[in-house]
Amino acid sequence: VLLRYALARVAARRCRALLAAGGIAAAAAMLGATTTVAYSLATGFDRTADRADLPHAIARFDSLPVEDVRRRALALPNVEALSFRLEKQGVHIHSEGNFNNHGKLQGVRGGRRGYAIVAGRDIRARGEIVIERGLQREWGVELGDVVDLNEYRAGITSRVVGVAVTPDNVAFPLTNGPRLYALHADVRYLVGERPDAVNVALLWVRDPERLDVTLAQARAASFGIDELTFVTRDGIRSLINQAAGIVIALLVAFTLVAVGAAVIMLFAASAADVQRRLPSIGVLRTLGATPRAIAGAQALEAALVALPAGLVGILVGALAVIRPTERLLEALSEVGPGATVVPPLAACLLLLVGIVAFAAGWPAWRAASRPPVETLAGADLVQVSRRGLFGAGTLGLGLRLAISRPARAAATVAVLAAAASIVLLMLALATLLQRLENDPETVGKRYRLTVQAPVEAIPRIEALPGVAGAAARYETIAADSFSLGETFELIGFAGDHVEYEAPPLADGRRLAGDREVEVGLGLAQALNLNPGGTLAAQLPSGREVRFRVSGVVRALENEGRVAYVSAPRLVRAEPYLPVTIAVLIDSGATKESVARGISSIGYFAEPVGGVTIQNAAFLDVLAVLLRTLAGVIGLVCLYVLTQMLALIARERRRTIAVLRTFGAGRWHIASVLAGSGLLIAVLGAACGIALERFVVGPAAASLAASYVSLPLIAGPAQAALVTIILVVLALLASAWVGWSASQRPIVVGLREE
Repeated sequence: VLLRYALARVAARRCRALLAAGGIAAAAAMLGATTTVAYSLATGFDRTADRADLPHAIARFDSLPVEDVRRRALALPNVEALSFRLEKQGVHIHSEGNFNNHGKLQGVRGGRRGYAIVAGRDIRARGEIVIERGLQREWGVELGDVVDLNEYRAGITSRVVGVAVTPDNVAFPLTNGPRLYALHADVRYLVGERPDAVNVALLWVRDPERLDVTLAQARAASFGIDELTFVTRDGIRSLINQAAGIVIALLVAFTLVAVGAAVIMLFAASAADVQRRLPSIGVLRTLGATPRAIAGAQALEAALVALPAGLVGILVGALAVIRPTERLLEALSEVGPGATVVPPLAACLLLLVGIVAFAAGWPAWRAASRPPVETLAGADLVQVSRRGLFGAGTLGLGLRLAISRPARAAATVAVLAAAASIVLLMLALATLLQRLENDPETVGKRYRLTVQAPVEAIPRIEALPGVAGAAARYETIAADSFSLGETFELIGFAGDHVEYEAPPLADGRRLAGDREVEVGLGLAQALNLNPGGTLAAQLPSGREVRFRVSGVVRALENEGRVAYVSAPRLVRAEPYLPVTIAVLIDSGATKESVARGISSIGYFAEPVGGVTIQNAAFLDVLAVLLRTLAGVIGLVCLYVLTQMLALIARERRRTIAVLRTFGAGRWHIASVLAGSGLLIAVLGAACGIALERFVVGPAAASLAASYVSLPLIAGPAQAALVTIILVVLALLASAWVGWSASQRPIVVGLREE
C-alpha cells in the first residue's frame, strides 16, 4: 500500500519530484566528486604497493657477490623471498630529442620484480628496457622507441618494451631523474662490474609485524658490508610524503569535510521539502492515517526520487574528477582506483538515499504526531510586518516572502553556508600551499639562504653586507635503534638552533646540551616519546647515539619526523656529514643582494623553499582538480537558490499576478525575488564564514596533519570574494526565475489555489 501511494504521489507531482530530484542530484554530484578524490588519494600508495608487489624492505650497499648476500639474507628469520639488483645512478639518458643526466638504472635478475607493468610487457632479453610512466608521459616515449643510455665507461641502446609504476618515489619529473629497468647483464656491461655483482636487495617477509626483528638481525649480521642502508614500506611512504604528503593530506581532509557538507545539504533540502507538504499530511491525518504510515509513505516517496537522482549525481560527480585525480596519482607514481572506487560510491548512494528518506520521514512523523488542525494550517508560514527592518518596496517584499517560511529559509541558509565554508576552505588551502612552497617561515625556518661551503667560510659570510648571521647545519637520515623501520631526519646546528630553525614547542622545553634532543610531534607519536624519554638513533655509519628528549615541537617538514640536536656530538659520531651554511638576512636586505655578495667571495647561495612540490605540471593538476570541485559546488549553490526562488514564485503566484496587474514588469518581479535571494545569500555567506573559521578549517587541519598546527582560516579578502559570488548567483537565479514567472498568464496566477 505504501509503495502504491508513494508511486502515485511521484506520478501526480512530476514537476515537484523533478525539482527535488535536481537538488538531490546536485548534492550527490558533490558527494560523488569528493568521495572519489578522498578515496583515490588516501588509498593510492597501498593500492599501488600491493599491485607492484613492493618489497617490505630494500637494502642498499656497496657491490658484493650475489651469493654472499643471498647466504646472509636467507639466514635471517621471517624471510619469505629475495630479489637482487645492480643499480646505477647518474646515468645519461637520451630519447626523442630529450636529455637527462640523473637517470636511475636498475639491472634486474630473476625473482619478484617489485614494480607493476601498466603498458607493454616485462623485459625478457638483452637490449630491452622498461621505463617509468612519468618518463613516458613527460617525454612522449612510446613502446618500441629507442633509449640511449651512457655512462663514462660505455653506452648501450635499448628498445622500450614496457612501462612500469613503482611507488618507491614520486614520478619523473618531480624527481630529478627517471627510473629504468633492464637486465642485469646490460647494466653490468654499462658500469663495468663483475658478472655476479649486486648492490640492492629486495626483501619480502612472512610477517610484516616482525620486520623490525628481521632488520635488527640483518644489521647485526652486516659485518663486512659497507654503506648498508635499509628503507621499509613505511619509509618509502615517508619519502613520498616529503615531496607531496602535506598536499595530499590537505586534499583528503578537504574532501572529507566536503562530504560532510554534502550530507548537510541533503538533510536540509529534504527537511524543507517536507515542510512544503504539511497541509497534505494534515489531510491524511484527518482521514485516519497513522503517523507511522504517513512517515513511511513520505520516506518511501523520497527514497524513490533519491535513488535514480542520487545515482545520476554520483556518477556525474565521479566522472568529473576521476581524470584530474588519476593525473595527480600519476605524478606520485601511483595507480588510479579503477573499479575499487565503486564500493565507496555505492555506499555513498545508500547513505544518500537513507539520509533523504530519514530527512523526509522524521519531520513527517513529527508533523503527523501533532493535532490535524495544526498540521492543516500549512507549513511554517508566519506573518512579517512590512514596517520595521524589512520595509516596503519590491526588495522589502522579497525579504518578507523569504522570512515568511522560516524553516525553508533556514534550510537554504544551511546549504549555502556549508557550500560557502567549503569554498572558503579551498581558498585557504590554495593560500597555504602557496605559503608552504615559497615561505620558509611557515615551516619554522628563519634563514633565507643556504651555502655549500666549509665551516671556515662562516666568518667571511657573516662579514658581508646584509648578513645577520650564519651557522653550520648538518642533516642525516637516522633510524630508531629499537625500530629500524622508523626513519627520521636528524638535524644539528652549531649554536642555538632557535635563531635559525624553530618550530613551535608543543610540550617540554628547548634543548640545553649535547645530550638532549627536540623531537617533532610526528616522530613522538610514532615512537611514543615524551619529555624525559630516550631517543636512540642508528646513524648511517652503524653507530648509535642516544639523547634525552627535552621537548616536542610542531614541525611540518617530513611529517614531523625530525629531531634537533647539538651539532658537535652529531659530528663526532658521524664525522663525514656534509655541512650547509644557513644564512640569516637583515631586515633591510634582500636575498638577491646577499646572494650576489656570497657569489663575490666564491660560493653559491641557494634560496630556502618550503615543503611542497615546486613543479608547475603537478601544481597545474592540483589547480584543475580544485577548479572542478569548485565548479560542482558553484552549481549546487546556483541550483539551491533557484529552487528556493522557484518555490516562492510558485507559492506566491497570486501575489506576483496582482503585482503584474498593477503594471509590474519582469524586472520588478525579479527585484522582488532578488530581495529573497539576497537575504538568503548574505546570511549563507555570513554563516559559512563563521563555519569555516570555527569548525571546518580546524577540522580539516586536524585531519590533514595532527602533528602540526596549520592556518587553514580564510582571510577577509577571501570571505568578501565568496560573499560576492553568492550575491551574484542570487541575482542570476532571481533574474531567471523572475523571467519565467512573468511568462505565465496573469489569469492563471489569480486563480484560487
